[in-house]
Amino acid sequence: MAGQVFCFVLGLVLLLVVAGAVALVVEGRRDSMSEARARTLSVAETFAHSPGTAAALDSKNPTAILQPRAEEVRRQTHVDSVVVASPQGIRYTHPDPALIGKHLIGPYQEALTGPGVTLTFTGSRGPVVDTIVPVPRPDGSVAGVVSVGITVESVNSVANRSIPFGAGAAAVALALTAGGAALLSRRLRRQTHGLGPAEMTRMYEHHDAVLHAVREGVLIVGADRRLTLANDEARRLLDLPPDAEGRVVADLGLTPGTADLFVSGRTVSDEVLRAGNRLLAVNLRPTDAHGGPPGTVVTLRDTTELRAVTGQAEYATERLLLLYEAGARIGTTLDVTRTAQELTEVAIPGFADAATVDLADPVLRGDEPVTPDGGTLEMRRTAVAAVRADHPLYPLGHVVSFVPTRIRAMRAHNDEADLQSDFLKLGWRNWEPDVAERIRAHGFHSLLSVPLHARGVILGMANFWRSGDSEPFDDDDLSFAEELVARAAVGVDNGRRYTREHSMAVTLQRSLLPRGLPEQNALDVAHRYLPAQEGVGGDWFDVIPLSGARVALVVGDVVGHGLHAAATMGRLRTSVHNFSLLDPAPDELLGHLDELVGRIDREEATDDGGVEIAGATCLYAIYDAVSGNCEVARAGHPGPVLVLPDGTVEFPEVPTGLPLGIGGMPFGAAEFHVPEGSRLVLYTDGLVERRGRDIDTGLGLLRDCLAGRDRTPEETCDDVLDALLHEQPDDDVALLVARTRTLDPDQVAQWAVATDPAAVAGVRKNVAQWLTDRGLEEEAFATELILSELVTNAVRYGTAPIGVRLLYDRNLICEVSDSSSTSPHLRYAATTDEGGRGLFLVAQFAERWGTRYTETGKVIWSEQTVGEPEEDSL
Repeated sequence: MAGQVFCFVLGLVLLLVVAGAVALVVEGRRDSMSEARARTLSVAETFAHSPGTAAALDSKNPTAILQPRAEEVRRQTHVDSVVVASPQGIRYTHPDPALIGKHLIGPYQEALTGPGVTLTFTGSRGPVVDTIVPVPRPDGSVAGVVSVGITVESVNSVANRSIPFGAGAAAVALALTAGGAALLSRRLRRQTHGLGPAEMTRMYEHHDAVLHAVREGVLIVGADRRLTLANDEARRLLDLPPDAEGRVVADLGLTPGTADLFVSGRTVSDEVLRAGNRLLAVNLRPTDAHGGPPGTVVTLRDTTELRAVTGQAEYATERLLLLYEAGARIGTTLDVTRTAQELTEVAIPGFADAATVDLADPVLRGDEPVTPDGGTLEMRRTAVAAVRADHPLYPLGHVVSFVPTRIRAMRAHNDEADLQSDFLKLGWRNWEPDVAERIRAHGFHSLLSVPLHARGVILGMANFWRSGDSEPFDDDDLSFAEELVARAAVGVDNGRRYTREHSMAVTLQRSLLPRGLPEQNALDVAHRYLPAQEGVGGDWFDVIPLSGARVALVVGDVVGHGLHAAATMGRLRTSVHNFSLLDPAPDELLGHLDELVGRIDREEATDDGGVEIAGATCLYAIYDAVSGNCEVARAGHPGPVLVLPDGTVEFPEVPTGLPLGIGGMPFGAAEFHVPEGSRLVLYTDGLVERRGRDIDTGLGLLRDCLAGRDRTPEETCDDVLDALLHEQPDDDVALLVARTRTLDPDQVAQWAVATDPAAVAGVRKNVAQWLTDRGLEEEAFATELILSELVTNAVRYGTAPIGVRLLYDRNLICEVSDSSSTSPHLRYAATTDEGGRGLFLVAQFAERWGTRYTETGKVIWSEQTVGEPEEDSL
């Protein structure tokens, strides 16, 4: 409204100013034309009748006399031109001297016969007024004419001097009018809070809607605690009287609590009040938060029906959240017992006050239960959870018989009836009456029994109990329990099948690992093997006696778990045994094993149509009890740990080769001396590496555990496992601890042999004397025979130097070495053959014999059991 008034007044003033300006201009132009006519006529007549004008016209040179006069008059009278011409129209004067002598333009002839002529025409400078009058002589004749011209622009320049005054007056009037209108508009806007007509119209419409159309109660309470405004919905919800507005809130008939809340001045959000049989959600906000008058605005919402719907939605939401929790918590492991316990923990206390799970005995063993036809199925209590710890339910391990005649859930609600009959109705047998009575006395009144079944086979039963003030189970609870138990049944069945496979894998793994350690005197060995928590892997260890009082220690790991890994481990362990019969160096043995694993991978990839690599790591070490040296090579496996007799722990540097099966790179070996009484510790990565702990941390823990006091290998194994494995490992763990021993120098004899057959006799003599000195006279004959044949072969077919070494350990070991790489072969000579029986005799008298290659040649060796009677084999 203020804007409209302002625009109207401003437009009216502008219109008046413009009209006045137009009128002034028009009037000025009209006056200018009259002024121009009068001025030109006055100047022309004055100049024509001035003394001397006629005489100058009659003189010989009128221009010389009249031109200065005419110019002087023109300047003084502010006209544009004063032209004097002869009666014939020839100009004598002109402001432009170039036009003097030219013929005068215009109706000058009319002026010769009359008082004068005034005419108006448009020139190059706009409208021009020109007056021509005659110049009379004293005798009354006409001496010439005077023409005076002036432009309207020249006249207007004089008139325009009055225009600024008029424009200033108009501007002052316009400014005064606009200022007054602006003050009026500002006052109106302040009173209407800056709202325009459209906003004020909408405000009225909204106000009307709030009062009559909005289905939410609205009250405005002033600072004086009087009701200022109440819409129709508020009147209906609070049952207000018709004259409520303007009255004090306390006098409106509201409950004291409601009235006190409305005038409290607090900020309230969705506080529930009871008004009759209605539940109202109340919100209070101050009205002066945005510059309004002090007071409180109250909104009311009827939530009576919404409460009922919300309760159902909350119930459904709780059930969905419980199912989501069950999906996240049940079946986290493949352990049957743990899965059953997770089911009971999820159900308590959100669904039941107590829960139990009973599983058939075959399920706990990993087998599939056979449902008897009409008979009972023995079920064992596997999991129990209750809100109260003093529940009367059967404990873990108790066996209850069940008749599996149903796969759907059933419920029983007991108030006064006999619980024993309820159990029979649900299919349970051999429930003890005193237990049923204790259950009743404890307050359990509702039971829900749901079978755990998978693939048509009943695996067990889940039972849910409610007690005290809890509502009995209804149909919705029945459906929910079936959904909950169905998820758990899948986990139980998966765990059962895993248990069966795990048992098979453990059995296979145990059968493939060494049942006992071979007899040897070089090392005192202890070992441990721990299967992984979630499956048997391919870790293995081995102790293999070699020739020459040497022992091979092997530790390996096949990638993966399960039957495949265990079977692959068995193949590799057998292959290591076979390769060790050839007595190669550790790096050579790993090279052969690498080729074998690569071939296995290619065969499996061809059979399965895939490219999966089995993958394996291995560490192979040979300890020599004579020299006390240990030669080690490894293929992607953690290195050995050496614990010296003083408790110092060292990690010998051993070249790291690629894991077996990758190929392409040779393996390196390292040899180091091991003092007698030291402990060699070999292990798989499952000992030092696990989730949440890197291998460097594990190696540090291993070092700390091994350092310090001297311990037996058995004690070392126990201490290491206690320090590094506090729970069931995630990966298989194989641990091998060997305490080293060395042969006494008195148990070793060594001679060099010349390449002369006659040297054999000297060897036999030296050997016989050495055996006699040690009380081994009974072994002299067989030993001399064996050495005679071996030395003779070395002299005839070998290459110098030739050496003989005797070792007296558990057995008597004879070794003949030479520089040739040709290995002798056992033959069966014919009756007529003169030779070929030497190695045959060696094989008959020795317990075992063989050949091993060295860097400088080969060694032919034999072992004899000391103290056993000789067999008459000839």
